Amino acid sequence: MGPTPRGKRPVFTVAMIVLGSALAGGGGLLFMSLFAPAPNNLGVRSGRLAACPSSPNCVSTQAESQDHWIEPLQTEADEESAIETLADICRAMPRTTLVEQTNDYLRVEFRSLLFRFCDDVEFYHDRRSGLVHFRSASRVGHSDLGVNRKRMEEIRGQFQQRRTAPVGASASVGMDQRVLTAV
Repeated sequence: MGPTPRGKRPVFTVAMIVLGSALAGGGGLLFMSLFAPAPNNLGVRSGRLAACPSSPNCVSTQAESQDHWIEPLQTEADEESAIETLADICRAMPRTTLVEQTNDYLRVEFRSLLFRFCDDVEFYHDRRSGLVHFRSASRVGHSDLGVNRKRMEEIRGQFQQRRTAPVGASASVGMDQRVLTAV
């Protein structure tokens, strides 16, 4: 093979550097998302879920910041099936793992399609108030492009639909869930 024309090799070198950097960055994101441990502050303490961090990738019904706040779910104070209904809804969603479930608490992990980023979602049924509080937070990163809020609103819609549906009727998958499946 003879010498290459002047100027061709630097373009190839730059292209290889860019491609290598993209692959390394993507691999790093995948590694970080797969091996990031669950936060140690999850669960209910004195009737409260953990506070959201300052980053915009979290929503909570107990948040003090308006940017993170989202309305809780309404139930009857003596309703026994709220957490089980939420568990059923979550089980039907893609890339979901139920981690912990009691009569009043549910913890679920949702993973994104591409890089398998993990979002930690918790539900707490406060029977005294008849509210189900919840928190959804990305485990890594800064922004989630609104995915946590969208997911929780989709779960809210399915929860309300199941509570008002006649006994024996099944809830259908909404358009929002199909959109969230691709994220």
